[in-house]
Amino acid sequence: MKKYILTLVFALSLIGCTTSDDVNLDPHATYNTTAESLVTYSQKELSDYLNTPNVNENNFRLTMQYAQETIYVNESNYDFANRNVSNSVWQDNYVNVLKNLDQARIITEAYQPSPSENATWPVEKANKLAAIDIMKVFTYQVLVDTFGDIPYVQSLDIDKYPLPKYDKASDIYASLITRLETDLVNLSSSGTVLRGGDIYFNNDNAKWKKFGNSLLLKLGIALADINPTLAQTTINKAIAGGLMTSSADNCEFKYLGASPNENPIFQSTESRDDFVGGKTLVDFMNNTNDSRITKYYGDVNGAYIGQVIGAPAEFAEFSPLGEFAYTPTTPGTVMNYTEVLFYLAEAAARWGIGGNPATLYNQAVTSSFTDWGLAADAAAYIAANPYNAANWKKSIGEQAWVAMFNQPKASWNFYRRLDYPVLLAPPTAINNAEGKVPVRMTYPSSEATTNGTNYAAASASIGGDRLTTKLFWDVN
Repeated sequence: MKKYILTLVFALSLIGCTTSDDVNLDPHATYNTTAESLVTYSQKELSDYLNTPNVNENNFRLTMQYAQETIYVNESNYDFANRNVSNSVWQDNYVNVLKNLDQARIITEAYQPSPSENATWPVEKANKLAAIDIMKVFTYQVLVDTFGDIPYVQSLDIDKYPLPKYDKASDIYASLITRLETDLVNLSSSGTVLRGGDIYFNNDNAKWKKFGNSLLLKLGIALADINPTLAQTTINKAIAGGLMTSSADNCEFKYLGASPNENPIFQSTESRDDFVGGKTLVDFMNNTNDSRITKYYGDVNGAYIGQVIGAPAEFAEFSPLGEFAYTPTTPGTVMNYTEVLFYLAEAAARWGIGGNPATLYNQAVTSSFTDWGLAADAAAYIAANPYNAANWKKSIGEQAWVAMFNQPKASWNFYRRLDYPVLLAPPTAINNAEGKVPVRMTYPSSEATTNGTNYAAASASIGGDRLTTKLFWDVN
């Protein structure tokens, strides 16, 4: 981890021209910046990581068999080591997101308000720190759900802990729930959240509150099989606090139409033919007459054709990704209302929390169709694919898989927790996959070389640094 943190460069720096008075300053370093600019950068970096299909960073569209590579099929066969993918995941989340958010926290805590700000600053400060920490909680959960045990308590103080210890994933989850609950108490319904640069919610306190509670729901449902008591308590608190209630509450990054601020999917597809539809999902949608296939993929002479997972593909012979992937301004989804509804459907199916599971299932599927501009098709689809209380994991798992098409990281969590859909590893998969679809990413190779003692302890703690080692909450 030391390697990454030491290469940190804060973004959006406010650097003036060098004069005779600052000849001793490094013109490439950041001496002045604002908390808001760091939050803006962190929001973009988090969205970029979650949404990019770049095989050096995020291969979950391939893992969840939504897409298949055309020429270079290493990652479709779970060879993530060749490109050091885990190193990039570590860098994206620890450096680009968490470290910048932590610097925003430091700047906020050190800020001295002017006399005219004295009256409003306490509430603004509390709001800003709460919003920053909500993003940190989200990002730490992403890392835990990817690797298991990770550096947490010592992770961001590189001066004191250049080689941080790893904390147990279950302990981190408990801490994330506690700190998120505190953040939600501290986040006022009034007063400024961020003075500018809040791309997610445009400084809307109510939407930040809904996002925080929806994240609390996500943390709670993840613990359903390993700690049902804490899971239910957490979920009930989230519902009582107020969740997302429509797509207007979605947590999204609004991308622009010009470089370098286009959607990272567009950046990976505009001049390359690297991806086509994965046969697993394409066949499933064809078999269920799912009109969303017209949005997810392009057709080939009127048909939707996916390539076998793990096999190379001639681009023109298979369905490409849909128009959304070739549109630079497609929003980057961090968390949305459809996702929340599927969590609620699952909580209702498990424990009767939050409503009727069939109703919530219908609402979740309808929300997904609505997201893609196909609301009129939802009722017929649900009638043909109704909720099955006798096998609710299959119903919710399969439909969440389809709906989370453009949220592959969230989809991977549903898959590991519910064990649906049934995905098969390709016969060409690397030996380290042991004939299975990966259920975690292995630690970065840089950790083994620069933080070896702590890496070895973490590997032993989780039961081995393998693609097949299940996370602590993945018990079935």
